[in-house]
Amino acid sequence: MAQQRKIIHVDMDAFFASVEQRDQPEYKGKPLIVGGQPNSRGVVAACSYEAREFGIHSAMPCSRAYRLCPQAIFVPPRFEAYREVSNQIRTIFWHYASEVEPLSLDEAYLDVSYTAELDGSATRIAQAIKHDILMKTQLIASAGVSYNKFLAKIASDMDKPDGLYVIQPDQGEAFVADLPIGKFHGIGPATEAKMKNNGIALGRDLRRWTQNDLIAKFGKSGSYYFNSARGIDERPVRSQRLRKSLGKETTFAEDVLSVDELLSKLYILAEQVLSSLKKQELEARTLTLKVKYANFQQVTRANTADDILDLEAVKSLLPALMAKTEAGTMPVRLVGLSLSGFEQKKVEKINPQLDLALNEAIQ
Repeated sequence: MAQQRKIIHVDMDAFFASVEQRDQPEYKGKPLIVGGQPNSRGVVAACSYEAREFGIHSAMPCSRAYRLCPQAIFVPPRFEAYREVSNQIRTIFWHYASEVEPLSLDEAYLDVSYTAELDGSATRIAQAIKHDILMKTQLIASAGVSYNKFLAKIASDMDKPDGLYVIQPDQGEAFVADLPIGKFHGIGPATEAKMKNNGIALGRDLRRWTQNDLIAKFGKSGSYYFNSARGIDERPVRSQRLRKSLGKETTFAEDVLSVDELLSKLYILAEQVLSSLKKQELEARTLTLKVKYANFQQVTRANTADDILDLEAVKSLLPALMAKTEAGTMPVRLVGLSLSGFEQKKVEKINPQLDLALNEAIQ
């Protein structure tokens, strides 16, 4: 039986314009256009939601945007500032996802199928990512959660701004059936017009066509349309870099002084992390212990082994690492561990289509 993934698509809301409004408080609440000047031949690179109310959109000539909204503020893009924020956001993505595929500075696909945090709930992970982005950057993101890239991307656009929309595995086909063809990712205005001329206005209309007929009419994209109409998209989330570490941590309801109690909890976390590594066919050599005391001071202690670390090896290393902290004399509010130093040959073997039960909900 085929098994489902948990995919999140994160898209920053009015990204360039939001960065400008954050950095220049006098721009907040006003129609703002990032791009060329009104009297130039430039186009709108991005615009605030206040500007969109006037019918302005990206790629529109700035001269037309000015005619639609003469009071709009026009500012040139600051790509270095946007890249800096983008890097902050991607660091947050990597905290939760085993694979991150950026599409641009302001959006990315995340595979969280193997994430143990937040009980593996993709919805709760998406909420945490949105919260972390807001806390770190003061910017708002929208997220879509589903079992493939096609549906996750559509979902992220459903409730903008500040949206979070979930399409469960058992909802995919029905959702696509009612979806206007122009909302399909990968179908532009020209293809939309061609489809409508052939009686295809909704996903259910597209589903009536055979794969061969779609290929004959629309070329090699016909196979993609055929699968999309059925809520199917097997494309993996492809990272541009290797994940460097995988870990898990827990915060205690009450501060803990007992070293044995701390180690007992760490052994449970170790099992969870190693289980995630096994699913991803990763092997690690470096173990890092994290301890946060009741006074919020935090320390880490690490050990790199000669051999691949298994559960018994991790358990044997943890007491010695713990002994290098103040645990036992200072109350502890949080412990965590991470594994890193992954084997390159193992990473290359990762199969993002690995098993999750077909009837397992995205949550």
